[in-house]
Amino acid sequence: MQTRRIHEVAGQATWVMVLETGDEAIDCLSRFAAAEGLDAASFTAIGAFERATLAFFDWELKEYLPIPVEEQVEVASLSGDIALGPDGRPAVHVHAVLGRRDGSALAGHLKAGLVRPTLELVLTESPGALRKRVDAETGVALIRV
Repeated sequence: MQTRRIHEVAGQATWVMVLETGDEAIDCLSRFAAAEGLDAASFTAIGAFERATLAFFDWELKEYLPIPVEEQVEVASLSGDIALGPDGRPAVHVHAVLGRRDGSALAGHLKAGLVRPTLELVLTESPGALRKRVDAETGVALIRV
């Protein structure tokens, strides 16, 4: 993974991250967020995965159901945020739209994505902090402003 801060003014910084073949997207984002002490950020990315795991939140079960993706896919859209989790550490939340060879798409919460050949990500750190709290109804940690 390569990273570079490309802009900073008044506590707002913009980073470019380029992940390479074999990098796992969620792991890289989580390690970067922890190393930089991020507590409020948003990001977008494009690229491709060798394989991935998406998830869909089942409202009745109150849990994420896995959607395995066992094929090369284009990352047509990836977006997310970073906020402080209930444990006080940076929590990464990512959604993705993945394109298949035939042009069909899969979408959901990104649980894992093995990069091949690249994932190009632009991350904007905001001044101030966002915090997540566990929502009593869903059991999911959600941002509360």
